[in-house]
Amino acid sequence: MAVGDYLSGIFGKSPVKPMQQHMEKVFACVSELVPLFEAVIERDLDSLATVQKNISKLEGEADDLKKKIRLHLPSGMFMPVSRRDLLEVLTMQDKIANTAKDIAGTILGRNMSLPDIIADDYRAFVKRCVDACEQAQVAINELDELVETGFRGHEVKMVQSIIGKLDEIEGDTDKLQVKIRYKVFEIEKDLPPVDVMFLYRIIELTGDVADHSQKVGSRLQLLLAR
Repeated sequence: MAVGDYLSGIFGKSPVKPMQQHMEKVFACVSELVPLFEAVIERDLDSLATVQKNISKLEGEADDLKKKIRLHLPSGMFMPVSRRDLLEVLTMQDKIANTAKDIAGTILGRNMSLPDIIADDYRAFVKRCVDACEQAQVAINELDELVETGFRGHEVKMVQSIIGKLDEIEGDTDKLQVKIRYKVFEIEKDLPPVDVMFLYRIIELTGDVADHSQKVGSRLQLLLAR
């Protein structure tokens, strides 16, 4: 098979299509955080182990896609965005899935639980972080349209609106994180110090899901400004 045919088979008509497929896999991975934390709150160890395996599997599949994209993304594309810019967006996407894997692995490895006082807030927190990832996927799914229109016209305004909504969601996660941290601070003297340390770490990592998702939007915003 000729090299051109091979690359065409990978990338099809749109050079950003594989990146959209990668983001789809990332979102599937991150979505598993909802049942993961539900299992933690309900102290369902069997479900926790199952969900952790799902997250690890999906993160591995996303990682495989990332490697293929890095290896085969052409450097001489006739499009108003550089290979480097696309790879930077890909790196941001990759960090989202990596964070989900780190959360699941840490929770399972440490056999962690969440204090009852933060359970309901944490459900809302995780859901909003997943919302941020979903909104980042919405933005990425517009990337091929942006390329086709040369980053001009109505499509740009629509993507800017999508990114604005992503920023709002990420702001919501910040507020929820502050609320949860305050409640933990109130009870931390009653918990083993090591448990407190890892609990704050999990809270931080959960927030990072939204932060990395927002950075996907920020990177797209830089592309729009060029």
